Amino acid sequence: MQIRFVPALGVTAVVALAALTLCAAPPAGAEPQGGPQDARVPAGVTAGLAVYDRQTGAFTEELNTRTRFRSASVVKLLIALDHLWHRGPGYELPADDRERLGLMLRSSDDDAASHYWTHNGGSAIVERMVARLRLADTVPPPSSHPGHWGYTGLTAADTVRIYRYLLEEAPAPVREVVMGELHRATRHGTDGFDQGFGTAAAFERPWAVKQGWSGFRPDGSAEPPRPRGRTGGGVDLSRPALHTTGTVGEGDRTIVAVLTLHPQGTPYREAYSALGRLTRALDVPGAVRTRG
Repeated sequence: MQIRFVPALGVTAVVALAALTLCAAPPAGAEPQGGPQDARVPAGVTAGLAVYDRQTGAFTEELNTRTRFRSASVVKLLIALDHLWHRGPGYELPADDRERLGLMLRSSDDDAASHYWTHNGGSAIVERMVARLRLADTVPPPSSHPGHWGYTGLTAADTVRIYRYLLEEAPAPVREVVMGELHRATRHGTDGFDQGFGTAAAFERPWAVKQGWSGFRPDGSAEPPRPRGRTGGGVDLSRPALHTTGTVGEGDRTIVAVLTLHPQGTPYREAYSALGRLTRALDVPGAVRTRG
């Protein structure tokens, strides 16, 4: 998923990662500097992660769980939930809309996300979902980039909360639509990027994923450094971002959220490999690691 611009609307990004022991959370939006670190995180990479075992009701990994990242395509979870919110009790959609929503979720289609962003209120989507799901640190895209839905600010902790809502609180038809598409995630996004990284590469099925990527050219090279830097919400809009989020195991046992920023100039395949090594090293109950 490359960040797409929608005139007069927008969103920033955030995502999640966790360490083996519980750590005091840094202030929301603060990039770790001398705070909790983990030897498994590659040099130069900033990571926020959380792994939550729904069977025991406990986290097995937490690291920088309240650090905001630009969400990239992970915000499509909120876009989908908002679109479905008032469509009960059957939550039925016209055939063309149902296909558009599915393509956005399973193949990370940016045009579909931009369609919903434009027609459903842009940043108001994020504001509504923050209130509905009681998200602690998620913020809309900065006012300077209102059409960039991928600039939504998101944390690993809030990402886990989104999946817990889907699995434990959402109406069954909503859960079946969203999680069903994530279980059928395609190997490549509609933009051609290989989204078989992180959870999708580290663990055998069953898994469900919503991946996110930003800051890479179509050929996989890194985009030139951007002068935009950081928003008032502490969200880095410049460094290449790669996120893996979803569930692993029978019955969607464990929720995994790993959000990462990579050094300027890092190509896609290098970030892809670094995130894969980190994800494979995590304690994920119910997971079966792939060979290799």
